[in-house]
Amino acid sequence: MNVLTVAQLQPEALNTLLQRYGLQLEMVDNDKQIPGSFWGDSEAGLVGNTLFVRADTPAHSLLHEACHYICLSADRREGLHTNAGGDYDEENAVCYLQILLADFLPPLNSERIMADMDAWGYTFRLGSATNWFTHDAEDAQQWLAQNGLIDNINKPTWHLRH
Repeated sequence: MNVLTVAQLQPEALNTLLQRYGLQLEMVDNDKQIPGSFWGDSEAGLVGNTLFVRADTPAHSLLHEACHYICLSADRREGLHTNAGGDYDEENAVCYLQILLADFLPPLNSERIMADMDAWGYTFRLGSATNWFTHDAEDAQQWLAQNGLIDNINKPTWHLRH
């Protein structure tokens, strides 16, 4: 299965989503290394509030890095360069939030991003992103709610972690 890439997303929806969180998108030429990419190759990179991608960057990678930015504490956002860090609970929250936000990036949606996450090699205790999201992610949901990132009906609040 080929995963959906940045080139396949609707640019207006992408810019709207990122701007809601104060993130700037910077496109990198296809033959150039992506600044701030933790994994290298085509994976998205973060430096401060700038999200770096190429046309071949997987959409799930773009959302994952954006969600790291959203989930960081303000002091960690200040010095952000390449490695967002965080603990186990925060990483789970990042994965959960990226699934929620996928519905705001046509043609991506939550079902497609979970399939792409599985195809790319994300690992979850229950064997798939879908099983984890629907049956084992209460801790991630609670973390997001406690940090003001989702509301009581599991919708994004469009705020950064304070």
